[in-house]
Amino acid sequence: MSLPFTSVLFHARQVISMDLIISQLPIVIPALNVGFVQTLKLFFVTLLGAIPLGLLVCLGSLSKIRPLQMLVRTFVWIIRGSPLMIQLLIIYYFPGLVWHTPIWGGGESGRFSAAAVAFIINYACYFSEIYRGGIQAIPVGQEEAGLVLGMTKRQIFVKVKLLQMIKAIVPPMSNEIITLVKDTSLSRIIALQEIIWAGQAFMKGSQGISGAIWPLFFTAVYYLLCNGILTIGFGQLEKKLNYFR
Repeated sequence: MSLPFTSVLFHARQVISMDLIISQLPIVIPALNVGFVQTLKLFFVTLLGAIPLGLLVCLGSLSKIRPLQMLVRTFVWIIRGSPLMIQLLIIYYFPGLVWHTPIWGGGESGRFSAAAVAFIINYACYFSEIYRGGIQAIPVGQEEAGLVLGMTKRQIFVKVKLLQMIKAIVPPMSNEIITLVKDTSLSRIIALQEIIWAGQAFMKGSQGISGAIWPLFFTAVYYLLCNGILTIGFGQLEKKLNYFR
């Protein structure tokens, strides 16, 4: 019994499509790799800047100097309450449009610098709230006991509170860091050529390929692999911190 003509035609199209994808792989994969390197650079630069800055912002929000505390908390509220995409646009375009002074320069390096600043500020504010929650979760009695033993507040924070805080903040921090990997794709709004930009380029036309949507879908594999590695790493870290149970 012969197959209907429509089934044969559909099967033929599938074969042609797979052959086409296989023939495009040597061009697409290197381009996606270049984009993913840019994604990883933005990811690591953001972490290097946001983790320590977030701690400073946290200390400011916990300050006993009321004006400083209110100023920092208002800033955090604005950053957390507005879209990261809007913050990227403001940081990249605002100086040139308003002050007529393009501080970021031109080219990919200028766009990367602007994106890094926007991401560091945004994630520092999120991290600061996680830090604040971790610090405030530690019983007040521990600080009082440290003061009785003659320890300074700095010694109490470093030797008593810090490791307990790390234990408390690892789960929410891991969630934010995994989200950061995906959020880097927002940087394409200022034309940073990260992996989504690289995949999308083959739809518009790049390196002799146009109208191909599969490279854009294939970028998900990179994100899944990266986040899978991070998930395993954070799982191992949580196990090592179990001595605080």
